[in-house]
Parts: sequence; structure tokens; C-alpha cells
Amino acid sequence: MSNDADLMNELHWLIDMVQTIEVGLVVLDRNFNIALWNGFMENHSGVSPNSIKGKNLFEEFPELPAAWLKKKMESVYLLKNRAFISWEQRPFVFQFKNYRPITGRAEFMYQNVTLLPLASLTGQITHISIIVYDVTDVAVNKLQLKNANERLEHLSQTDGLTQLHNRRHWQECMNREYERFNRYGDPVSLVMFDIDRFKQVNDEHGHVAGDKVIQHIAHLLSQSLRETDCAGRYGGEEFAVVLTGTTAEEAYHFTERLREKVASSAIQFGGKSIQVTISLGICGMDDFVDNESQWLAYADQALYQAKQQGRNRTVIYSE
Repeated sequence: MSNDADLMNELHWLIDMVQTIEVGLVVLDRNFNIALWNGFMENHSGVSPNSIKGKNLFEEFPELPAAWLKKKMESVYLLKNRAFISWEQRPFVFQFKNYRPITGRAEFMYQNVTLLPLASLTGQITHISIIVYDVTDVAVNKLQLKNANERLEHLSQTDGLTQLHNRRHWQECMNREYERFNRYGDPVSLVMFDIDRFKQVNDEHGHVAGDKVIQHIAHLLSQSLRETDCAGRYGGEEFAVVLTGTTAEEAYHFTERLREKVASSAIQFGGKSIQVTISLGICGMDDFVDNESQWLAYADQALYQAKQQGRNRTVIYSE
């Protein structure tokens, strides 16, 4: 008798644990009808075990990814093996709201899910268990860390004043394009330009005004770029641009448009209007370029010639 009492106690404890455990437990038969629905599932779905028992899971929850989930379950039945669904693979299976105060910013509950084959006394796999773990805290922390790392990565590549690439990251872009040219031979051009008589702007209007001028030109440059182009602040008032898929002649159209845009726009600062111009040098990639440093030096040489010829102009490097 005591054995029976022990068994009854064990059964009572098990049922109690199943109902109160902080994990979702659902048992389905082969037709996806619900045989067990625990307290966790009731709390988060608002559906009681008595009202849902014997009903079809997919009819009761039409928002479930039915085709995908059924396929997963069929493989569990077939292989008699458990299957895991990570929140990174699919953020949730059951569309439950997130009520956790720590991760209040998450709209829904992130879930890890285990699908478990359940055998009858004869060893046949007759049912499947769905175990739902609330991993919202872990997921949100990981996503926040990922976002923070992406922001840090962006900051490490960006010039603070202009929001263009900084010199180091821009040079990596340039080196990459140089390698690409050597491999595929696609046209590519390098543009170097700077602000004419920039020292005069600083002397007359101050360094804050100088920064405003640099930002203004960076803004005009950003508006002129295609997604595949790579622009950076090379240093001080000097800028550099790699124009992909662009010959020196095509680059000239780009630089002239930019030069005219700069010349025709004024920067308002401290009640004054500041007008500046830029000088530009272009070096298209060709056989006479032996390495990245030389490519840069030739574009710089063309920029120097533009200065020598009276500023506010573009010069294409030629041997």
C-alpha cells in the first residue's frame, strides 16, 4: 500500500512541477492535437488547459509557422531524435508578449524550443513534446552587445568631424580597389582634393568656422557619391575618393560637378557668408601605376598641378 501511496505522491509532485515550472510544456499526438498544456503556456497565451485539451494546435494558433513547424516535427517522429530551435534561427515560435521588467524593451518573448519524441510503453513514438524556454534576457543582452560592437566598429572607421571614412579605413578601401583592378581589370579612379586657401578661412573666421566649412564640403561630397564609392577625410582640409567602375574621363565629370557645387554654395557662420573653392587631382588606374602608394602620389601630383594652375579646377594625371 505504501508503494501505491509513494507512486501517487510522485505522480502528484510531477504534475505539480509540470504545471508550475517556468518552462512551457506542450504534448501533441500525431495529428497535432493537444494532450498537455501546462501553466506557463496558460499564463502566456491566456488559454486554459481544460479549454484547449484535445484541440488541434494549428487551428487554435493560426499565427504559428505551420508548414515549417510540422516539417520539424515530422523529422522528430521519423528519426526518433530531438530537435532544437534557437532564438537566433527564429526569434519565437509562439507569439507571446514579453512581460519581463528587465527586458521591457523587447516586444515579444524570445524563445529557445526543444521538440522531443515521446514513446508509449510499447516503444512506439506516439506523441511529441514542445518545450519552450523564455530566453528574452539572454537574447536582448546579446543583441545590445552586437549593436554596441557595430557602433564601435563604425566609430573606429569614421572621421568624427565629417562622418566620412577616416584615413586608415579609407586607405583599406583604396588598397582593396587596387587589388580588385589587378584581378579583374575593371576601371577605377582615385580623386584627391582640398579646400583652396583654407588657412585664410581659419585666420579670418576662426577654427570653428573652418570646421563648419570642412563639414559643409563633406556633406556636398556625400550627396554626390554612389553606394560603391569610397570617400574619406585624408587629413586636415584634404579629401580622397575612390570611384569604382570609373575611368579618369568619367571621374572628371564627377569632380567638375562637385567643384561647381562647392563654388556656388556659401556657408553661413556668425552672421557672415563664407565662400570657398576646391582644387582636385585625378589618377585613373593604368599600367603606369605600379602600387597603391604610387597611385596616391600621382593623384596628389595632379592636385598640386591644379593648385599651380590657379586653383578651383580639376587636373587629370598623365605621364
